[in-house]
Amino acid sequence: MAGDSPETRGETPAALGYRLAAEWEPHAATWLAWPHRRATWLGDFAPIPGVFSSFIRLLAGYEPVRVVASGAALEQAEELVGGVANVTLVNIPTSDSWLRDTGPVFLLPRPGRTLEPAAVAWEWNAWGGKYPPWDTDAAVSRAVARREGLRLFEPGLVLEGGALETDGAGTLLVNAACVDSPTRNPGVSRAQMERALCDNLGIDRVWWVGGELAGDDTDGHIDQLARFVAPGCVVAARQPDPLDPNHAALEANLALLRALVDQQGQRLEVVPIDIPSRFSFRGTQLPASHLNFYLANGLVAVPVFHDRTDAAALRRLETCFPGRNIVPVAADALVRGRGALHCITRDQPAWPG
Repeated sequence: MAGDSPETRGETPAALGYRLAAEWEPHAATWLAWPHRRATWLGDFAPIPGVFSSFIRLLAGYEPVRVVASGAALEQAEELVGGVANVTLVNIPTSDSWLRDTGPVFLLPRPGRTLEPAAVAWEWNAWGGKYPPWDTDAAVSRAVARREGLRLFEPGLVLEGGALETDGAGTLLVNAACVDSPTRNPGVSRAQMERALCDNLGIDRVWWVGGELAGDDTDGHIDQLARFVAPGCVVAARQPDPLDPNHAALEANLALLRALVDQQGQRLEVVPIDIPSRFSFRGTQLPASHLNFYLANGLVAVPVFHDRTDAAALRRLETCFPGRNIVPVAADALVRGRGALHCITRDQPAWPG
């Protein structure tokens, strides 16, 4: 189900030999978008640019960082991180700062294939039309792809990057609530959507799961709920507090994950990670999840919330990613925008050779 542009008509990424990389594979860079839409954040916006600045400086110690912005946002980014080594500012306008969802999905060639660098630009409608206007963000993925000189595939379907989780070996984990969604793609069946995922991301198997966090306006992005840490193994959010509104949905999702079986008949290994209970800001529950971690070269940046669950989550992820630095990043301000570290980053895998 490729797009209608002349260079891609009739040629899907899968047929050509492209694949979606796992986040733990080597990166060429991390992309972010500078925050500027004040309405995104509950409470005081003033600390948010500083949060981004600190996180960008952390990432720049591990790999190149590219920050998109324009106008006054670009001027502020220049002031706060413009002189930081390994950081490049890119003049691209944005509506908001959730580049995981609005940026391109970069592809890699399957082993033995000689291909040009490429990416997929999915359509964007602000999580089912929730936050107009979104037209500027709808152009970001194509602008980044042009800047990088990438071959671009355009499926013509709405999909957010935070809804995708892969092991890099052909398996994709998605939450039906935000992928098989009438507010994104009315009239498109789950079977059609699965075919589009396989064709455009080089995926062999799609696992559909569920779950959602209270306060999550994405309708249940998988990067808050379950993440591959190796082929055949995921960490999954758990809420043991029966009084928390997330308890039942996350228990059901854990059961669903534990029932998954691959093509060789092997069950998925599921490692639970407890998340903060009833985490809120001025009475509004927020989607605080340690699962929204970000992998860079040699780094696991883990969102923490000054909660009793922080230390256990860090220990668990340290066992999952031996040899990487496990770095806690305070995300109690960031999550007032209803997202965290993974939501604001887009990994660009290193092209082989």
